[in-house]
Amino acid sequence: MVVQAPKVGDHISTLDTPSMIVDLDVMEENIAKLFKQLLPTGVNIRPHSKTTKSAILAQKLVDAGAKGGCVAKLSEAEVMCEKGFTDLLITCEIIGAPKVQRLVELFRKYKSIRIVVDSEVGARAIDDALGKSDIEEPITTLIDLDVGLHRTGVQPGEPALQLAKFVQSCKHLNLIGVQGYEGHLQHLHGREERKQECLKSMAILTQTAEALRKAGHNIEVVTTGGTGTAEFCVAVPGVTEVQPGSFLFMDTDYRNAVGSFYQHSLFILSTILSKQGPKIITIDAGLKSLTTDSGFAECKTLGYTYGVLGDEHGSLSWEDDALELKIGDRVEMVPSHIDPTINLHDFYYAHRKGVIDEIWPVDARGKVQ
Repeated sequence: MVVQAPKVGDHISTLDTPSMIVDLDVMEENIAKLFKQLLPTGVNIRPHSKTTKSAILAQKLVDAGAKGGCVAKLSEAEVMCEKGFTDLLITCEIIGAPKVQRLVELFRKYKSIRIVVDSEVGARAIDDALGKSDIEEPITTLIDLDVGLHRTGVQPGEPALQLAKFVQSCKHLNLIGVQGYEGHLQHLHGREERKQECLKSMAILTQTAEALRKAGHNIEVVTTGGTGTAEFCVAVPGVTEVQPGSFLFMDTDYRNAVGSFYQHSLFILSTILSKQGPKIITIDAGLKSLTTDSGFAECKTLGYTYGVLGDEHGSLSWEDDALELKIGDRVEMVPSHIDPTINLHDFYYAHRKGVIDEIWPVDARGKVQ
C-alpha cells in the first residue's frame, strides 16, 4: 500500500502526527491587526523570518505591506534567496572565514542583502574579502548597537562613532544605518514597564543615530523592535523600521507577557498513545516536537497539564472527569516558544475550518550557520 502525502483539500484529521498546523483565519487576522496598527505611523515593517523560516510566508507579509524581511543567520539568507525572497537584512554578525566567503558568494548573486557589524575585526574581514573578489558594488551595512540586551552590538557613544568611522573608510561597505534590538524587553510582563524600558533603549538608539549623522555619516535606517515592543518603537521619532516576527503565530511565552491582542494560530497536532492512569495519558509530542526553553507547551483545550516524558513523548493530566481522553484521540498543543518549535518540523499544514488550504515547507529548518 502506498501512503499518499498530505495534500490541499484533505482534512487535518487525516494527518499523521505530530504535525504542525496553522489556522489560516486566525493567522490572517493577526497580520491584519499588526499592519493596521503599525502601517499608519509611516515606519517600515521588516518582519523577522527567523520565526517562520519560510519564503512563502515572507512574501505574504510583503503582500500585506511589509518592506522586505529579516533573517538571523547567513544560511537562512542563502535559502530564502534561493527561494526568490531577496530583500533581506541579516541581523546577526557574520564572523569567521567560511561565513565571510559564503557571504561574498551570496552577495555576488543578490545585491539587495544587508548586513550588520559591531566590530572593526568583523568589518575588516568582510571588506577585505570583497576587495579580493571581482564585485564592484559595496554591501549595504548597518552598525549593530547594544541598547541593553548585552548580546551583540557596539557600545553607544564613542565606540559607535569610532566603528562608524572605520566602516566609512571601508571601500566595500556602504554604511546606511543602525540596528538596536531590545530583546531583553520582549517578554517583560507589565505593559507600562515594558513601554518605559523600551523608550530608554530607543533613546540610546536614536541618539546614537543622530550623533552619527552629526559626525557626517549617512544614517537612513534605524531598525529595531519585536512583537513585544514594536507598538512603542514606531512612536519614537527617528525610528524608521521595526522587526516583529512572532505576532504571526504567537506562543505561550509572548501571550503571558503581552496579552492576547494577537491570537494563537499555530499548533502541534498530537495523538494519545497510551493511558497511564485514570486522569493521565501519553501523547506522541515530546522534546522533538515541542521546545521547553520558555516553559512547557499547553493544550489548546483548557484544563490539561502537559509534562515531558522524553524525546518522543509527553503527558497530559487533568482533574475534571469531563476532560477524559482516550487512546487514539487527538489534541492540539500550543508551543511555548514558537521559533525553535517551528525549527523541529518540515511543513506547515495551513487550514480553514479543518480543511487544508495550503502546505508550506519550512525552508530554513536547521539553518543555524
